[in-house]
Amino acid sequence: MENIPQSRRKFITTLTLLLASGGVLVRYLIPRSTARRRVLASAVAADVPLGGALLFRDERLALLRDASGLYALSLVCTHLGCTVTVTEDALSCPCHGSRFDLQGKVLTGPADRALQRLNVEERGGRVEVLG
Repeated sequence: MENIPQSRRKFITTLTLLLASGGVLVRYLIPRSTARRRVLASAVAADVPLGGALLFRDERLALLRDASGLYALSLVCTHLGCTVTVTEDALSCPCHGSRFDLQGKVLTGPADRALQRLNVEERGGRVEVLG
């Protein structure tokens, strides 16, 4: 039998790489769980006026209705996370002056990304905002 010289450092490095690659492989082979999203807010669909909004201050989101239907926007400013205020024609950040249209798109900076749209499901006259 042949004696193969191997240093302790090389053995530990090989073992570490083998374990790390095995962990990465397991992560991609096991399917992710299909956990159900949680309900952030719920309201009666008729409570949201056409062209208006229903605000959920604690959840920092707004449920809005336009001609195309209901949608929800996060009220967290994409600049530094301040809570955006809703006016008749826009959403504005009181901290640094960013303004967004009623669809959540940036009108003026310093924010450079649109407000996050949240998933909305309508069930039996009730609307649920999912996060």
